[in-house]
Amino acid sequence: MLRLRTSTLAHLLSTSSVASPYISSLHRLLSATAAPRISAIGDYLVETCGLTRAQAGKASAKLSHLKSPSKPDAVLAFLAGLGLSSTDVATLVARYPEFLCAKVDKTLTRNVADLAGLGLSRPEIARLASLDPERFRNRVMISKLRYYLPLFGSPENLFRALKHGSYLLGPNLEQVVMPNVVSLRECGLSDCDIAKLCINIPTDAGH
Repeated sequence: MLRLRTSTLAHLLSTSSVASPYISSLHRLLSATAAPRISAIGDYLVETCGLTRAQAGKASAKLSHLKSPSKPDAVLAFLAGLGLSSTDVATLVARYPEFLCAKVDKTLTRNVADLAGLGLSRPEIARLASLDPERFRNRVMISKLRYYLPLFGSPENLFRALKHGSYLLGPNLEQVVMPNVVSLRECGLSDCDIAKLCINIPTDAGH
């Protein structure tokens, strides 16, 4: 709580003019117990993340454990640095509120570095975060992409498949997807054919 008060004070001192609703929101977050805190989190999601009041109501219940905005603030700064617009951020947070609890230094920043090492551009990395924020916050995603990128031939083909079936980044790579790919190759399908199959019939390759 002391850290939160210090962070809040520093923000207020460094801001030339602070709107009263924002002060009120932070005051509630500082003084809230569990039930009122959910309301304060909802205010944060609306005022800082751009969610609608209805979206914030659903999302705040998944973030009720938060006692400080420091981690969400760090995640929002990370997303802005990655190039996501305010609309993109609002969509991502509404879809997967728990992303605001991701570890920026230990996970997100390392994932960006590893994805760049696999040949993805920064806009492509930002697009991947928007497509599947739940998996983007996990390190295991990297090994899966290391397998899929050569199979699909390009990030664009992979993103088209992920848009329709994010199961590709799920837990079934070694047990399901890889054996299925081997079987399809044995039937004479090329990697290009398999990629098209995943894009057009997204559930077949992973189930």
